[in-house]
Amino acid sequence: MRLSARVDYALRAAAELAAAGAGPTTVGELAKEQDMPPKYLENILLQMRRAGLVRGQRGPEGGYVLARPATDISLADVIRAVDGPLANVRGERPEHVGYRGPAESLQQVWIALRATERSILEEVTLEQVASGVLPERIRQLAADPAAWD
Repeated sequence: MRLSARVDYALRAAAELAAAGAGPTTVGELAKEQDMPPKYLENILLQMRRAGLVRGQRGPEGGYVLARPATDISLADVIRAVDGPLANVRGERPEHVGYRGPAESLQQVWIALRATERSILEEVTLEQVASGVLPERIRQLAADPAAWD
């Protein structure tokens, strides 16, 4: 699995917003806390706003806040907002990619990969990431030494 810089920045900014609670956080504050380029982050937050994940507040006390509780926003929600569907093949959903001959079963592998990816990314919420209290299943997977190779 390969995550783009855009996804990485979006997840880190969303975790910061989850940790900030109800108060707005400026792009500058988010960028500084996570060492990200502010202009690039502004574009990412715009995509997240269009997806209904964050709200922007104008004015001297302005900034960004999560549009829903952090417990209701999964990592998959954030990834889809900025990068589109999970686990695509050449920009297509795995069920729309066809192979012939010996490669035919690859489609099933891609679909299984997406299902596994979803089971993890849809389970973990921004609240869990921000608090550092991840689901037990996730901690067990990450604790396996083979996962680090």
